[in-house]
Amino acid sequence: MKVIYQTCCGVDVHKLFLVATIIKTTSGVEPTYQKKRFSTFNNSILEFKQWLIENKCRDICMESTGKYWVPVFNLLEEDINVTIANPKWVKAVKGNKDDTKDSKWIGDLFRLGLVPGSYIPCKPIRILREYTRYRYKVVCCHSSEKNRYQNALTVCNVALDSIVSDIFGKSSTSIIDSLLEQSGNSINHEEIASKLLKKLKEKESDVIESIEGYQMTDAQKYRMRLVRAHIDYITVEIQDIDTQIESLISSHTDFENAIQFLCTIPGVKHDSSITIISEIGIDMSQFSSSKRLCCWAGLTLGSNESADKKKSVRITCAGVYLKPALVQYAHAAVKSDKSPYYKKKYESIVKCRGKKKAIIAIARMILTAIYQMLSSGATWNPSDIYRVDMPATLVERQKEKAIEQAKKFLLREGVITESQLIS
Repeated sequence: MKVIYQTCCGVDVHKLFLVATIIKTTSGVEPTYQKKRFSTFNNSILEFKQWLIENKCRDICMESTGKYWVPVFNLLEEDINVTIANPKWVKAVKGNKDDTKDSKWIGDLFRLGLVPGSYIPCKPIRILREYTRYRYKVVCCHSSEKNRYQNALTVCNVALDSIVSDIFGKSSTSIIDSLLEQSGNSINHEEIASKLLKKLKEKESDVIESIEGYQMTDAQKYRMRLVRAHIDYITVEIQDIDTQIESLISSHTDFENAIQFLCTIPGVKHDSSITIISEIGIDMSQFSSSKRLCCWAGLTLGSNESADKKKSVRITCAGVYLKPALVQYAHAAVKSDKSPYYKKKYESIVKCRGKKKAIIAIARMILTAIYQMLSSGATWNPSDIYRVDMPATLVERQKEKAIEQAKKFLLREGVITESQLIS
């Protein structure tokens, strides 16, 4: 195999220490190894950096073990070319391995160019990603608390959610608050009726019937107050996170321009664009092609074949945050009537592939469009959009093509001459 890096370093990172092995290769001579162990404290990492510079080693490879590689990467990224490797590409055989051998094995693979590096965005994108991912977790927690609150109502024989469309609307909230404030389980019909707003007034009898005879103890009321207070707190926290995200976006004009491009895609809105940028960034040179980006996002079929036998080819588990977001945007895109491009694509795929595979296909189309838009700086304009949005134009083109083919056939068979064809 060809040696890609004449001087490189393999690093095995742990929580409290790291083991580094510098490998130097000269023509016609076996490579030499120089090993050293450092602590993961900042001063020791800076010593590790100085050790690399003294040995003229500017290329290192680390295994992405949890978050332990991040402190090392933060202090080395400015002066050292750091490659973060997925553990599956540098995994050693069990039974004959330790920390020193692991660092040597990582360095040997990296020296020969056998370790594909993971995508690590620039620092502004990493900071934005931390906020968007944390917002995703907080929103999930918010949804869990809402479900917990609604389940508490069901346990207490309150069937209000069967009547109203939103159990957290103004009318429903005021009714539930009045139930929590009462000492017993009796209700005042007039008070309940006075809290109904708009169209819900027409369902007064159904609302009263849904909560008549409810069973709610003081302990259950206290628990529901706790859940409600937590929901309100999470709501305020989500608003604070959104404010901070907007400030990060406004401080980078490149982010704002990219968001404007992505908002032209059906199903992708402002918040959706921010999530996409936080995951893949705005520099598409990190990915060799749109297919590579789709593979990184976990939207391509897996390859698992041996002895001419194909096993499972399901999509991979990659893209834990990006893939669910793209699937959500695909669901919105196939329901859009203003821009029915993806809707028509979905309807043609779902007939032979089913709903789930069709949605994944639409999500991959959206990600491919995002790659091309961020690479070229153009707005969303698919090359085959006339087939969907301009069927009349398509029919005219088909007629013109048929006429031209008929003329060529008649001319070839000698039925007409060129002068007759021109006239």
